[in-house]
Amino acid sequence: MPRFSWTFCLAIVVNAAVVSADEASPAGANPDKAPFPYVVAKAFHIPPETTTEESGYFSLCEGRNGKVYVGTAAYGRNSFLVEFNPATEALRIVLDTHTLVGLPLTPTGYAAQSKLHTRNFVGPSGKIYVGSKQGYPSAAENEAAQRGEPIPVYQGGYVMVYDPATDTAENLGRPMPLDDRQVAAGKKEGQGVIDVTADEKRGLIYVITCEEQHWLLYDMKTKQYRELGPILRDQPNTLIDARGRGTAITADFKIARYDPATDKLAVDSLLVDVRPFAEFVGDDRIHPDWRITPDGKTAYLQLLNDLRMFRVDLAGDMGLPVIATNLGNRIDGQHPDSRGSISIGPDGRVYSVIRIDNTTGFGGGYLHHLIRHDPTSGAMDDLGVLTVKNPNFFDFAAPPAKNPDGSDRPIHGYHTLPDGTLTPLHVIMSLIAARDGTLYATTIYPFTLLKIETVKAQRDAR
Repeated sequence: MPRFSWTFCLAIVVNAAVVSADEASPAGANPDKAPFPYVVAKAFHIPPETTTEESGYFSLCEGRNGKVYVGTAAYGRNSFLVEFNPATEALRIVLDTHTLVGLPLTPTGYAAQSKLHTRNFVGPSGKIYVGSKQGYPSAAENEAAQRGEPIPVYQGGYVMVYDPATDTAENLGRPMPLDDRQVAAGKKEGQGVIDVTADEKRGLIYVITCEEQHWLLYDMKTKQYRELGPILRDQPNTLIDARGRGTAITADFKIARYDPATDKLAVDSLLVDVRPFAEFVGDDRIHPDWRITPDGKTAYLQLLNDLRMFRVDLAGDMGLPVIATNLGNRIDGQHPDSRGSISIGPDGRVYSVIRIDNTTGFGGGYLHHLIRHDPTSGAMDDLGVLTVKNPNFFDFAAPPAKNPDGSDRPIHGYHTLPDGTLTPLHVIMSLIAARDGTLYATTIYPFTLLKIETVKAQRDAR
């Protein structure tokens, strides 16, 4: 197994330069001016001791206290939850996975809880629910495996809860560890955790595992996990609808719903017009990502490698088809990439970041566009390309720092446009809209929290 997944395999090293964000001008009007508007953000380097590859995943949320929480990945070693205080701009570690669950703090290789990959879920209580999962074998471990030598065995991920009110964390155990039953079934490692969604009102927590996407239910009273049944789509997340039903997307792009009031589960068709969703989007579409509206009746959905956005009606009865509406392309472009970045703002509009090839002739690489959809008007607006106003947040000119094992820490995640503007190169990993309308995003190499300053999820006062 490679150290990086295929989505992170590009390695283009670029040098950063000082930013001067110009206003947009028509393409070709001035070769020194960008032919697109800029969305300007202030960048904050996530504490480097919390990563090994300067990377993280979907793990981003705003707490009820107004602070922002970011999960990290330290392959072969550990994972952490980091708090960002917008008032002071201070960052601190609030959850150390290995310390919490009682695992070694020294590197343990592939056996480590190397990622917080879950979309941080914030319950009405203010508690933040996360889960840990495996990373990738190191180069040395891959070489050992090829020689037929054993490498550390991953025993399974943990569900954890951090309470900002008390600054304490709780370990809720491993939903699907490598126990005797799993070994008897031929499994070689435990399941990691890719999603945690809490229904605090009913005392339930929905958990999705990784790499096999089992859907489990945790009872807060009995402290027991049980499997609900259907295997889910790659890197999915559970929603809780207006009727209190846990709702998720199955491996074949259907809708699984569990009703705790009746303890019944149904798997229903997901249709676009009269066509099955899987047929409509095509076989090569991956990683569905959706968020639910405050009334619990509607979800907005995107896929990692697709330009479109979909509206999904979740108000219907179990046993009936679920209807999705194609809202059209968020933007036109080639080779889209959009992950963990769909968010419903306090203004009721839907925000998303999507990467496309830069075919404008103004520089190269990729461009990450912030998109806003207005459900009322139906408008799909391209608000501009994400840029960094403080490029000195990280010393790109210095040689890469070293991890304790001597490996280089990647720093190739940004590039510079012809006007000197610094912009993310590879991927935006997550996006949220805070309650005050502030948008936050994360990007990698170095692992960065972006606080967007020129766009807010607020409607103009009129």
